[in-house]
Amino acid sequence: MLKTALGYATSLWSLTYGVLGIYWATGGSGYPFARVGDDHSTASLLEGAWVGAVAPVMAVLGLLGAVAALVMTRRSVTSGLASGLLLGFGGTMAVLLALVIPDYTPLGMLALSPAILVFAFTGVPGPQDGVGDILYWHRVNILIMFLGGLLWAATAVSYHRRRRQACTNCGRDDRPLKAWQTPEGALRWGRRAVLIAAVCNIPYEVTRIAWYFGWKLGITDEFHQMMADTPGMLEMGLAMAGLAIGGSILTHGLVSRWGEVYPRWIWFKAGQRIPPKLAIIPASIVAVVLIPAGLMNLRLADDDGASLWGLTVPGTLWVVWGAALGAATYAYYLRRRTTCRRCGRGAPEAAVLTSRSGAPAGRSSGSLAGSRRAGSPARAPRRSRTRSARSATAGTRPAAAPPTSG
Repeated sequence: MLKTALGYATSLWSLTYGVLGIYWATGGSGYPFARVGDDHSTASLLEGAWVGAVAPVMAVLGLLGAVAALVMTRRSVTSGLASGLLLGFGGTMAVLLALVIPDYTPLGMLALSPAILVFAFTGVPGPQDGVGDILYWHRVNILIMFLGGLLWAATAVSYHRRRRQACTNCGRDDRPLKAWQTPEGALRWGRRAVLIAAVCNIPYEVTRIAWYFGWKLGITDEFHQMMADTPGMLEMGLAMAGLAIGGSILTHGLVSRWGEVYPRWIWFKAGQRIPPKLAIIPASIVAVVLIPAGLMNLRLADDDGASLWGLTVPGTLWVVWGAALGAATYAYYLRRRTTCRRCGRGAPEAAVLTSRSGAPAGRSSGSLAGSRRAGSPARAPRRSRTRSARSATAGTRPAAAPPTSG
């Protein structure tokens, strides 16, 4: 039901932008990539592009997409050329809209969303007139297009699963799992992905912390002075570095025991299993928004010059960071998934708990094995054997004593 609703939403989104493309192509106002002042522009791939070239393409792709999304949602799937073209179209739309066209806007809105909620009631500090100076039309359009990319991705994934006759909910079919898809295999390559994700962001963290303490790493003296003269700019960079460090620490939870079971210092949840979605959903969102921000930095790296490499070069690694975080999240999903409620495939105890050292420590589908609340199943057999031995040797059960010869 949800997959069908997403397909209809994708079709409606595409139809809306197809109609808007016709409107802008015929001279309508509000074209979201028109040249505007730097205060209200974006760093999108299409920023400043000529309306006569972009709007007609937008109209064609939007109208075709509306039909394609309906076909992918309602029609039965075959393995022929037509279904392959539909899948390719859906995947291309997802990549273009979610990863290639946007800039840092999805990442910035995610990182600053708590502050924006506060600013909506208190006003924006500094020279801005209000939240409208942050969420202006060019930027809102980027967010809407990014959402469209996510809708196309969900539609394409669902269609791909139906095309290979797999479960649309979990993606599993009747074929045996490959080695890298098993919980043990996913733990091995998931660790590598976590390491890459943590290392990729170090240059960004180092530069922003250095700027705050006066070290002009990768920027000129004049640019550092401009940031120092702008209220809150250096502090904002330091806060973003702190968020990045916190994100790197949380990423290790994807392959650590405390990422599967609440640790002791969370006393009201200690020992209980962490719901997989609590880690999978936020990690997936961060992984996706990092990639367009990294691609934006790649486009802008040459514009800043060698004297200002600190502005964009560290951010180019966000492409790798996002991809590695997405891979680590998928490995976590493979380890934590259990029996599918729709198709019934999968073992009921598919999650692999890891010890504090990171080594596999068995499987469990309930609360932490060996906890005081659930008892210790590993010790129960030993206690049973001990009691039996004591009974036999101490003669507490006469009926079981061996007969004596007379």
